[in-house]
Amino acid sequence: MFRPVRHRLAAGGVAALAAVALAGCAGAPASAPAPTSESHSESGTRVAVAYDGGVVVLDGETLEPVGEAELAGYLRVSTAGDEGGHVFVTTDGGFHLLDTGLDSGEVAFTGEVFDAAAPGHVTPHAGRTALFDDATGDVRVFDTDAVGTGELPEFDTLRSEAAHHGVAIELSDGTTLSTIGTAESRSGVRHLDADGAELARDETCPGVHGEGAVKDEAVVFGCEDGVLLFADGAFTKLDAPDEFGRTGNAYVTDTSPVAVGDYKTDPDAEGYLLSALTLVDTQARTLSVVELPEDVEYTWRGVGRDSHDGIVLLSADGSLYSLDEAGAVQDSWPVIDPWESPAEWQHPHPGLKVVGDIAYVSEPAANSIHAVDLHTGEIIATQELDVVPGEFVVVGAASH
Repeated sequence: MFRPVRHRLAAGGVAALAAVALAGCAGAPASAPAPTSESHSESGTRVAVAYDGGVVVLDGETLEPVGEAELAGYLRVSTAGDEGGHVFVTTDGGFHLLDTGLDSGEVAFTGEVFDAAAPGHVTPHAGRTALFDDATGDVRVFDTDAVGTGELPEFDTLRSEAAHHGVAIELSDGTTLSTIGTAESRSGVRHLDADGAELARDETCPGVHGEGAVKDEAVVFGCEDGVLLFADGAFTKLDAPDEFGRTGNAYVTDTSPVAVGDYKTDPDAEGYLLSALTLVDTQARTLSVVELPEDVEYTWRGVGRDSHDGIVLLSADGSLYSLDEAGAVQDSWPVIDPWESPAEWQHPHPGLKVVGDIAYVSEPAANSIHAVDLHTGEIIATQELDVVPGEFVVVGAASH
């Protein structure tokens, strides 16, 4: 049992924390301003694309570059979840906050760096954001819209029983769900009250990874043999139909009770291409597996949900597939050239983000990003970059 530690840092403390975080990096972050302060996105969105050495930011409607910020190391990007369109950029040493210029017109790191030896999942939900440090198991939780001032916001610290690759989410009632694990294995999830005291735990979720909150704030966590559901204050384990049936990521909306997950049945399979989806009905408390049509395969970067709660999938054959909530294919459109599974998950390979009825697709082989109209399959914008795109996110009013 433990209680959260609340922190408030003065400006000098922020500078010191940033210095510590940067000590493990090859170089300090530098930023390039947007071309002009008049380059606000007409669509209210920005696309932040990580590459080896920095992040380039594109207008969400035209895909024209509006700015760039440099940062050394292998970079991952996550939406901060705030109305200002900020992005957390993670590398060895910490979570760096990037202003995409949505409001300010300038793309730049704000100077806010949450120190973390192994920064992991960023989980904004219900006005609060949780940052998980895999090296310590510590979780920092703060008001989502408190970022972007140049000074770290006030935050609570929750501590796991042991360091592990984990995730946490604070619910609207102030309680928190946080994974259980060690450096060697992971087993389940704890439910903690607002003071950090344990209310309940469930350790029937081997290899727990990823989470997603759906309608009525039901939360699903992926397991190696199904999913763990938290709803109405209680845990329910939903078993996979296969002895090894791993769900590692959840793709959700807050308007549908159905969570979509990736699904893997062979722990020894080479490569990262998958050919089935997990469908979890959180109201009926059921899990089903849908096999995709022959030659339709995807990676964890290739699934999204559209404005009608449908499923959008980017296949290795280069096409986008539109599926209904039951997993039935409704339509498909060729978008990029066919591609093969990456040798390692970190290696650049095509990715998908869906915002409303627009699908954003990255094509590393062509150094390009495409925007696709999901009503027609028409490519409505394409931008060739000077860098190889890695992970990317879409932020702004239309992406909430």
